[in-house]
Amino acid sequence: MKISTKNIKIKSQNFVLTNQRAMFWEEEKALVLSDLHIGKTAHFRKNGIALANQVFESDLQRLSVLIEYFQPEKFIVVGDLLHAGDNSEVAEFCTWKEQFLEVKFYLIEGNHDRISKALDKKLCLDFKAEKFENEELIFIHDFDRKEKKFQISGHIHPGFVINSAVKKIKLPCFVVTENRLLLPAFSEFTGLDTKNLPKNGKFYVFTDAEIYEI
Repeated sequence: MKISTKNIKIKSQNFVLTNQRAMFWEEEKALVLSDLHIGKTAHFRKNGIALANQVFESDLQRLSVLIEYFQPEKFIVVGDLLHAGDNSEVAEFCTWKEQFLEVKFYLIEGNHDRISKALDKKLCLDFKAEKFENEELIFIHDFDRKEKKFQISGHIHPGFVINSAVKKIKLPCFVVTENRLLLPAFSEFTGLDTKNLPKNGKFYVFTDAEIYEI
């Protein structure tokens, strides 16, 4: 796995975008990502659709490499940590997380994060709320048009279409506008939305090897 990076500045804060579907917030020493959708493949299997568990295991492996690379003090998930409540993949995630107990775990709740009291205890969250903010930025799962602060959000699973001579190639991306940074979905088992994206933005499109500004 190759980690390629692109440094950007939002207000007075410095972020490192990566081609591995996450970014690093330098001032807070925080690894920031969105839309893990833990339990999605298990949910499909439960409903009779045969999917390999390797998809989820690959997501966790990629996350482990990013934590080793950046050595974060915080781990901020901007919504949709889970996909469909509690299942076998949630237990696997909790076991995986035990090796990083020194990292504070923040969850900005998304529309899929239906968390009971028992599940909340199981996840061992250090922070859980609909929003997380400082003087300049606010982290929220879905963009709020009434909010005046610069927003860092997820939810859409943004994608960018590149037209080649042979075919159209759809790639995940970050999108940055004057009032918003839209994160890609961290899980590779998600679709890409290429239509409902912020307008007049910079697109940071990435492959397994590189990240490009378009």
